[in-house]
Amino acid sequence: MARGVCTSRTPRAHLRGLALPSPAPDLADLARAFPQTTIILNHVGGPVGIGPYKDKKAETFAQWKTGIAEVAKSHNVVVKLGGLGMTFGMFDFYSREKPPSSSELETAYRPYIETCIGAFGVNRAMFESNFPPDGASSSYPILWNAFKRLAAGSSAYEKAMLFSGTAKRVYRLA
Repeated sequence: MARGVCTSRTPRAHLRGLALPSPAPDLADLARAFPQTTIILNHVGGPVGIGPYKDKKAETFAQWKTGIAEVAKSHNVVVKLGGLGMTFGMFDFYSREKPPSSSELETAYRPYIETCIGAFGVNRAMFESNFPPDGASSSYPILWNAFKRLAAGSSAYEKAMLFSGTAKRVYRLA
């Protein structure tokens, strides 16, 4: 994957990545090839739950989890925690008559969010809303309440990093 990729000579250049169904090995190879480039892995790496992956959710999750662990070994990769409400993802909330509660989203998203935080740590992970695409599955307030529930057991420092600190650093907002 690294062949043919154009990158800035600036060490703080960003490349946003979404790799389907698992972010490894191509993204891991790319991160190793450009160690001075910050790579932002969007939407927890984009696990797919439609098409040929529709009835293989456990297998897809296992493959995705292995890929996340591999990509996280490269310290120039940062992960955005969100995007799980898109219609091609692992959940069918968008097709339900009644939208999910923040508690339902918390339960569904927990394995993905915890895997990413465990692999990347709070200094390389940040919550994201991904609206309007995530709006297919829930409202904006419900999603952010789910994120708050997911972070409830975290320390004040960890919450600060997940909700704003990592984004401020990565996007040079502070």
